Amino acid sequence: MSTLDRPYHHGDLRAALLDAADALLDEGGDGAVSLREAARRAGVSPTAAYRHFADKTALLAALAARHFAQFGQALGGRSFDAMGPAYVRFALERPGRFRLMFGPLLRAAQTDPALQAASAAAFQALRQAAPDEASALRAWAMVHGLAHLLLDGALPGSNDPDAVLARVLPG
Repeated sequence: MSTLDRPYHHGDLRAALLDAADALLDEGGDGAVSLREAARRAGVSPTAAYRHFADKTALLAALAARHFAQFGQALGGRSFDAMGPAYVRFALERPGRFRLMFGPLLRAAQTDPALQAASAAAFQALRQAAPDEASALRAWAMVHGLAHLLLDGALPGSNDPDAVLARVLPG
């Protein structure tokens, strides 16, 4: 029996591909992620990867959905004031993942239901803790901008993010 005739079995290849893609993302950002390299790292052929993801955009959308779920957990159960520092720390601890979640490569994946649901759930944690929708949007804009400024080293003191957080988001 040839390998093409044997039943396919890898355990949880989807999760293995996502884990491999996460490692690539952490190593080199979203530009370093490819289905071919994720498949190689998972120990399968590129063809096997296409059984789970139609293309790179689908893989990136699944990664972003995974990280929005983690992001929602990082924010959930916190007071409104405690969410700001948690938001920024998430970005600083996982810069490649954070940039992917909010980056331009995912515009093509905005119709992905899992990504939409995970993104909405993460924002819902902020919305529930905020006094109103306008406050939630203002806070989101501020901490998101602060996270990017720190990631890019664009603020005085960016090399000490805890000091910046203490100055900007006291609480």
